[in-house]
Amino acid sequence: QVQLVESGGGLVQAGDSLRLSCSASGRTFSSYAMGWFRQAPGKEREFVARVSWSTNTYYADSVKGRFTISRENAKNTVYLQMNRLKPEDTAVYYCAAGSNYVNDYRLPPRYDYWGQGTQVTVSS
Repeated sequence: QVQLVESGGGLVQAGDSLRLSCSASGRTFSSYAMGWFRQAPGKEREFVARVSWSTNTYYADSVKGRFTISRENAKNTVYLQMNRLKPEDTAVYYCAAGSNYVNDYRLPPRYDYWGQGTQVTVSS
C-alpha cells in the first residue's frame, strides 16, 4: 500500500513557475513508476509526466520543455517543476504510483495509487 500527498499548488500569473511535490509512504517507493496527471473542470484527467524507477522520463507534448519531473528516492518524493506556466495549465494536479511495466503509461488506470490532488491556477 502506498499513500501519496501532493503539495505546492497555488495561484500564479502566466509565465511564473511552481514546483509540486508528492510525498509517498511505504518502503517500496523506489520500485514504482511515478506520474503526474491533471484535470481541469469539465475535462478528463490527462497525463502530464512520468518518471520510472530507473529515472527515465516521459512528458505530454503540451508540457515538454516547460515541465520537469524528478524523484528523490531517499525522501520518498517526486517533484514536478513547472516553468513558463500558461492559463491552460490550470487544473487539479494529481500524483500517481504504478508499475514500471505497463502498456500506454498515459492512461490513468495504469496507476494503482493516487493522491488527493493540489490546485494550480494560472491567471492571464
